[in-house]
Amino acid sequence: MPATLTSKQLDALRRIDSPTIANAIETFKIRPRVAGYVGYDIRCVFPDLPPMVGYAVTCTVDSTTEGREGIGFNRLYDVLATAPKPAIVVMQDVGANRLHSCHAGEVMSTRMKGLGAVGILTDGGLRDVREVGALGGFQYFCAGLVVSHGNPICVSVGDEVTISGMRVKPGYLLHGDVNGVVHVPDAVARDVAEAAYRVWEREGETMRSLAEAAAPAGLEELKH
Repeated sequence: MPATLTSKQLDALRRIDSPTIANAIETFKIRPRVAGYVGYDIRCVFPDLPPMVGYAVTCTVDSTTEGREGIGFNRLYDVLATAPKPAIVVMQDVGANRLHSCHAGEVMSTRMKGLGAVGILTDGGLRDVREVGALGGFQYFCAGLVVSHGNPICVSVGDEVTISGMRVKPGYLLHGDVNGVVHVPDAVARDVAEAAYRVWEREGETMRSLAEAAAPAGLEELKH
C-alpha cells in the first residue's frame, strides 16, 4: 500500500521547494539520480503557488482521435472521490496528435477540486488558465496550453502511466513547484522533510564559504 502521511508531514513537504526534495531523496540512494522526475517539457502554469503535494490518481486520455470511444470521465471522478487526499490527477496522453491535445479546463478542474484534487499533471495540453487560476490553490503541470478541447476521451483509469519519462502508479506521492515534479518514494516519504532540512543546512554552509572567499581552500567540487 502507498505510504499515507499525516497532515503535519504533508504540511512540512509543502514548505520545501522541489529541487531540495529531489536532493533529499538522493541521500537515501534508493534510485538512480536520473529517475523519478519529469523533464523540462512539462511546465508549471501557476509558478506563484506553493509546492503541490498529493497522491496520484492516474488515467490515460485522448482528445485528438475522431470517433474513439472510452470509458467516460465519470469513472475517473468516481475513483478520485475515494482516493487518498490530497490527490493529483495524472493524465497520460495516448492520442494521435499530442501537440493539439487538451485534457482539462475550467469545468473539469472545478469538478476535480471539489473531489479533493490539488492539481493536474499531464504530458498533453490544458486550457482556461485565468478561470482555473481564479479557483485558488489548483495547479497545472502540462506540456503547454491549447485553445480547443478537441474530442476529449477517458481511455482508462488506474493504470501505471508515464509522464515525460517519470513512471507514475496510483497512490504515488508527488511534489511539484515551478521547477518541476518529483516522485517521493514510499520507502522514504516520512523521512524526506527532515533530510531536506539537512540539505538546506549543508547548502547554507557552502554558500557562507563562497561569500567569504572566491575559492575557499579545501572546498569540494561545486555542483549546482
